Amino acid sequence: MGELLDKIKPLSPGQEEMKAALSDKSYDVIGFFGPTGTGKSLFSLAYGIDSVISGEYKRFIVAKPVIDVVTGEEITITKAPEAFMQVVMEYVNDVIGMFIERSKIEELMKDGKLVFVDPHYLRGRTFDEAVIFIDEVQTIPAEGFIEMIIRVGRDCRLIVAGDPIFQRLRNVEHDPSALIRDVLVSEERAKVVDLGIKDIVREGAKRGLRLLFEYKMRSRELSEEEKKAYDVLKAHSPDADIITILDITEDKERYEIAPEHVPDLLVVVKQGHLGRLVGRGGERISAAERELNKRIRGVELNLNFKDIIRAIHPTSWIWRHIVEADFAGPNLQVKIYEDIMGPMVGQRGMYIRFLDSVFRKLIGVGVRVVPIEERRKRRRS
Repeated sequence: MGELLDKIKPLSPGQEEMKAALSDKSYDVIGFFGPTGTGKSLFSLAYGIDSVISGEYKRFIVAKPVIDVVTGEEITITKAPEAFMQVVMEYVNDVIGMFIERSKIEELMKDGKLVFVDPHYLRGRTFDEAVIFIDEVQTIPAEGFIEMIIRVGRDCRLIVAGDPIFQRLRNVEHDPSALIRDVLVSEERAKVVDLGIKDIVREGAKRGLRLLFEYKMRSRELSEEEKKAYDVLKAHSPDADIITILDITEDKERYEIAPEHVPDLLVVVKQGHLGRLVGRGGERISAAERELNKRIRGVELNLNFKDIIRAIHPTSWIWRHIVEADFAGPNLQVKIYEDIMGPMVGQRGMYIRFLDSVFRKLIGVGVRVVPIEERRKRRRS
C-alpha cells in the first residue's frame, strides 16, 4: 500500500472494501459503483499516484469526461484544450489536494507519469505498464468504454468508477454504468464494489441526494384519485408539506395483498411534517380516511428506506429484521436474515414484487432482496 493511500482512513464499510480491493493484486479490473461523495475518485487517484511514485507502474492514465453541468455540453480536448486541462487539474486538486502538493502533481505530469486523456480520442493508442482510471463512466457510451478496454495493454490495472443511482433517478433506460457493472460482476479477476447511501461521507452529497429524491417524487404526475386525496389531506392538514401521494390499491389487487394489512395511500411528507399530517391523536389523518374511505399511511422523506418498507410491507414486523436497505448498483438492495426470507418475499414472491412495483412508481428504482447468515449461526461463530 502506498503513502497516499495509507493517509486515507476509510470512514464507511464501502470505503474499507475499496481500499482492500485496491491493495489486492489478484484483481486486474476493479469497479467502484455508487453515489457521489463516497470516495470513488479519492481512493482511485491516491492508488494511481502511489503506483507511479513507487515505480510499480510507469504511468497513471486518467480518462475523465469533462461536462458543463449548466449546459450539459461536453468539453473535449480538441475543442478547448486549455479548458479541458484546467478542469481536470482542478478536479485532481479538489479530490486529493489535501494529501499531496499541487507542485508534485505538476511534476508527475511533466515527467509523463500522470497523464490525462480525453475518452473521445483513444483510437490508435495503447497503454502498457499503467494504471488506467476511467471516472464518471456513466457519461461514456458502452461502446466507448469497450474502445478504452481495447487500449489496455500488458501489465496494466484498470479502475472504473460510475454512479448508476443518479442515472436511474434520471430515468436513463440504457445506463452505461449499470451495464458495465453487470459485465464486471462475472468477469474473471475483476472486483465490483457497490457503494450506497451509508458510504456517503460528504454531507453536501447526502443533502443533494435527498433533494434529488424529493424532486423525483414532487415531479410525479398524480392520478385523479391521488389529486383528490391531496386536496382532502391539505384541507385537513393545511400546514403539512406533502411531497407526493401514491395510490397503491391496484398494486395490492395485482399481487393479492390482504387489504387490511397495507394502506391504500402512501403519503410522503417533508422531514418534520409527519406530525402535522397526522394531527394530535391522529385526528387529522383519521378525518381524511373517513372522507376518502381509504386507509392512509404517512412517512417522512429521508434516506432510510426501511421507513417506507415498514409503512407498506404486508408483514407488519418485517422491518425489525431488515439488516440494511441501501443501493447496490441501480437497485435498492434489502439485506435480511435468511430465516426471515419467507415472510419478506411472500408466497410466489408476491410481497417483493409488490415492493418493487411501489418503489418503481415512487422513485423509479427496483428492489432486490439478499439473504444473509442467520443470527443464531452468527452467535456461534
